Amino acid sequence: MLKKSDYSRRYQAKVIDYFDGRTRYDNDATIRRALPLLAQVPLVAGQRVLDVATGTGIIAIAAARQVGPAGTVVGVDFSASMLAQAQRKISDLGLENIELLEANVEQVNFGAANFDAVFCSSALVYLTDIPGALEKWYGWLKPGGTVAFSAWSEQSHATPSIIEVCKLRGIELLNINAPTGTVNKCSGLLARAGFEQVSVEREQQGHYASLERASRWDGQWFHPAQNALEGLSEAEMSAIAQTYAAVVEASATEQGVWCDS
Repeated sequence: MLKKSDYSRRYQAKVIDYFDGRTRYDNDATIRRALPLLAQVPLVAGQRVLDVATGTGIIAIAAARQVGPAGTVVGVDFSASMLAQAQRKISDLGLENIELLEANVEQVNFGAANFDAVFCSSALVYLTDIPGALEKWYGWLKPGGTVAFSAWSEQSHATPSIIEVCKLRGIELLNINAPTGTVNKCSGLLARAGFEQVSVEREQQGHYASLERASRWDGQWFHPAQNALEGLSEAEMSAIAQTYAAVVEASATEQGVWCDS
């Protein structure tokens, strides 16, 4: 049995490896889900901004243009590959007001009242202590500052179907989207961290996928607390994947398989 600290190290390495491998991360979908955060927080020239899990710098670059040469954007991520992609874009654009930091944001401290805004697109759930992270971000903000994050609902993607299939086989998986998966959960987390004037908006970005694509699952699973799939044999994982494919096929329509998002 793995100790909690051992699992945490394995989990972080797994997340880093996953994102290091996403060499074609920038696309219409990733840009469309990231940039709306900026629309929620009007930035002005000269402000200082933090972009948590900046990835390829989608938000960081857009924010840097808004705060201008007198402003600063700090983008932090623990994926060296993602940051390399971000740096290439920043260099090509000639932007000089973005600082990239390769680090685990849960292990750094930027000091009190350091930023006017903190952004985090679709990555909050990967952190091991979400309430603690939001409290830290609150402390990093200047008075009147704002945090804006996006998160998937509990029903998003293939997660519910995978959990259902594994439960049939006596395997209990935790939903990584659960902590921030509803409007009330997001509101509660922010309020408990000290934030005022909390606003949560919902937007459906789902689509219909082909049965061939939707029924494929390679056994990949992320959760910062536990992964009950660890230690299963190849035969056991293959049987689960086949059951999953059958469940997905049963849900298919003429339009394809609906992927909630």
